[in-house]
Amino acid sequence: METREKKSTLKSLWQRCPIRHTLLCVSALWLGWFFLFRDRREWMNFLCRTLVRPWHRFAGTLFSKVRFSVAEWVIVLWIALGICFLVQLGVHFARRCPGEGLYRWCVTVLVAGLTVFGCFCLWWGVYYYSDSFSEQAGLERRPIAVEELENVTQYFADLANTYSSRVDRDENGFFTADRQELFDHSTTLYHAVQEEFPCLEGPDLRAKPALFSRILSRLTTTGYFFAYTAEANVNVDCTMAHIPATIAHELAHQRGVAGEDEANFAAVLACMEDGDDTYVYSGALFAYVYLGNALHDTDRTAWNRVYSSLNEDVRRDLDAHNAYWDRYDETKVAEISDTVYEGFLKTYGDDRGMKSYDACVDLLVIYYLDRI
Repeated sequence: METREKKSTLKSLWQRCPIRHTLLCVSALWLGWFFLFRDRREWMNFLCRTLVRPWHRFAGTLFSKVRFSVAEWVIVLWIALGICFLVQLGVHFARRCPGEGLYRWCVTVLVAGLTVFGCFCLWWGVYYYSDSFSEQAGLERRPIAVEELENVTQYFADLANTYSSRVDRDENGFFTADRQELFDHSTTLYHAVQEEFPCLEGPDLRAKPALFSRILSRLTTTGYFFAYTAEANVNVDCTMAHIPATIAHELAHQRGVAGEDEANFAAVLACMEDGDDTYVYSGALFAYVYLGNALHDTDRTAWNRVYSSLNEDVRRDLDAHNAYWDRYDETKVAEISDTVYEGFLKTYGDDRGMKSYDACVDLLVIYYLDRI
């Protein structure tokens, strides 16, 4: 008798919102399967080939037809819906008899959250458990000697010096460029490098400037890849010298490079191989920052030798970059943002967290050491 009553109660609950319950079950089953079997490399590779990469090609091509970032307006819509849900919750409790309305509200919120998270795990999380860029490219990491690190850091310092005189500068001597030309050029940025690394092959899609770039700065974010629309979004409020390399970094994510260290490495490769003076300078500066930071922490004397070789223009651009981010790095918002992203990276198996960005150093040294 009791079992029959329970079945009747469950049936009654299901009939209140059957479509939402179905979506809830599908999302929960997918998430359960993903977290149980995400370490099965062959399954994750299969999902990449059959679902993830095709979706990114399709969505990226579809949304490239508009020049503004669709991703930003999707996020605005989510925020608006979140506010509406909270208002509805307040109305339910104000009536003091929430009943069926509150139940529907709870199911709706749960379905929305699990669906968004489930799609994210499919369209981005799968990458973290499939073959990495390093594995596909045949790059093997190894311990780096201080001398090797200094040599490659000096190599990029020299490149920055050389190309610093080939780029445009404003009346104050800072790097400048036509923003629209930078983004228009991004469609062909990976043409040269994908010949050496076919795993970077992808559709010629334009990166997009973020309308809400100042908010990204407050979150200490230079850009992001939005897996739902496959758009590479770039913070254009920060100093101009790092924007081309950031474009290359976000486009690396668009081409299936998940790890932040590997995306940094791919960005430098793309900038160097592209040959455009603006991108080469930005890529060299970008590489120098990571290599120089590592050398500074390892051998201060060696770092001083390399830093003293930088010309005035390069130092000016580096100082401007540091001064810009110093305004945001110590804020509470930045601290929360970094903590959340740290947790996100670790959730997907990257125990290095935010340090994963700096891990591009060994790839840069190993690859460029033989090319000096």
